[in-house]
Amino acid sequence: MAHGKSVDEESAGKYVPLRDEDDPRLEMFNRPLPCFGCGIGWFSLLLGFLCPLTWYYAAILYFCKYYNKDPRERGGLAASAIAALLCTVAIIIAVIIIYA
Repeated sequence: MAHGKSVDEESAGKYVPLRDEDDPRLEMFNRPLPCFGCGIGWFSLLLGFLCPLTWYYAAILYFCKYYNKDPRERGGLAASAIAALLCTVAIIIAVIIIYA
């Protein structure tokens, strides 16, 4: 304790990890999500507008239940799976129109 500050004053404003003694699994969510903090699913959704194959990659992760490792990924992976479905429908309609 330098300069007469208490322990609470020294730790004020600093990152303190959450601890839950009843459920230690909650500590795994203290780390940031991959892909710049937005998660693989949301990053794939945004990147998919440039390269739609990333939507299919995220859809595969969704159907393989990758979100069981980190439930925060579920929304983004589901959104990418929906985008992959819409892209597939659009491609099928375009192929039918072109070759019909």
